[in-house]
Amino acid sequence: MRHRSKTVKLKRNAAQRRALLSGLACNLIEHGRIKTTFGKAKALRPVAEKLITLAKRDDLHSRRQAIAFLRQEDIVKKLFAETAPASKDRKGGYCRITKLGARMSDSAPMAIIEWVDRPATAEPVEEVAAAEEVAPAAKPAKKAAKKKAAETTVEVAAE
Repeated sequence: MRHRSKTVKLKRNAAQRRALLSGLACNLIEHGRIKTTFGKAKALRPVAEKLITLAKRDDLHSRRQAIAFLRQEDIVKKLFAETAPASKDRKGGYCRITKLGARMSDSAPMAIIEWVDRPATAEPVEEVAAAEEVAPAAKPAKKAAKKKAAETTVEVAAE
């Protein structure tokens, strides 16, 4: 039977998995959105949503529980001051996972995980899309430079 065996192990032991999820959660709280593998994003979602639920309660015990998991007091302050109040009217589903496709180096499925109700201080969505388009734009410039160099060589040979 598969009772209570929902934990995604991510090929790590328990301590490494906890540290990984804590680091990912800290980055998600700090930046509002992160780009990671799809498996890590799926493992991070329940952790991040439980942290938002703690922060919405906003008492001393929940703050201490968040500090015990995240280990960074400045991130916990941001969670309680900015991120949780943005989701105060929402009853659940605080995170959104968007698939991006395969990573170039090892074909790992990539995804963006972000808050549904992002605070106003977070960077806009268009910046990530613009950053992803920079790499393909560089290739035609190299081809144009090679073509121009070839034309220059042909002109010098003609003279």
